[in-house]
Amino acid sequence: MNILVCIKRVPDIAGSVTLDDTGAGIDESGLGHTMSSHEECAVELAIQTAAATGGTVTVLTLGPAEAVEQLRAAVAVGANDGILVEAADPSVFAPEDIAQVIGDVIRDRAEAGQTFDLVLTGDDAADTGDFQVGIRLAYDLEYPVLTNIQTISASGGDAIEARGIGPAGTEIFSLDLPAVVAVHEGGVDPRYPSITGRMKAKKAPIVEYDAPEPGTGSPRIRLELPEVKASSVTILGEGPEAAPALVDVLEEIGVIRP
Repeated sequence: MNILVCIKRVPDIAGSVTLDDTGAGIDESGLGHTMSSHEECAVELAIQTAAATGGTVTVLTLGPAEAVEQLRAAVAVGANDGILVEAADPSVFAPEDIAQVIGDVIRDRAEAGQTFDLVLTGDDAADTGDFQVGIRLAYDLEYPVLTNIQTISASGGDAIEARGIGPAGTEIFSLDLPAVVAVHEGGVDPRYPSITGRMKAKKAPIVEYDAPEPGTGSPRIRLELPEVKASSVTILGEGPEAAPALVDVLEEIGVIRP
């Protein structure tokens, strides 16, 4: 099974987040970059599935030239090669534009003899949270699609079994290929690259395309940061004298009964 995984270069926002001057994006100055956690799990699922079926894994991203770093990170953990659709400012691309670009690349690779049985995306990207690319891509390719999937396994030469968490619990699907699956984190643990993997990634082939002008353009007007809730600390006392006050608090929050 030959698998394409679509990833995105996003700011590493482990610390505090601020918005840029437009208010429509994250201020990335001084931040490192990574790929979204959903996409890390998608890469891991692809590697496991390809290994079980004797297939290959290709990773694709639309982003600046620096996004090759994320492609090589995926190769370092087991992907075979990468595709960079270079766009100096990927923020001007709407989810519809991105899906169209990916679809065009898939069709171009098919004409060149490289076809993909399965296309994986993340459920959403960590910086924009659009939740749209996988569905729009499937519509463009006229493929079936599943979202919020945590694990997949090959159930035959032309189908997969996919599992995700729905409102009533675990949901199990059988999906004919070719197909698009949007992956949600939590079903697998992404692996760490080995030294051999890092060395391989440096030499891995990366096919490059120039991104076209976006047809729709980003509809995003602005982002809003949630208000930081103020916290307070109450000192109950020191030593044995604090015990009665601690009991009162435990009774108040229902930990113990009066």
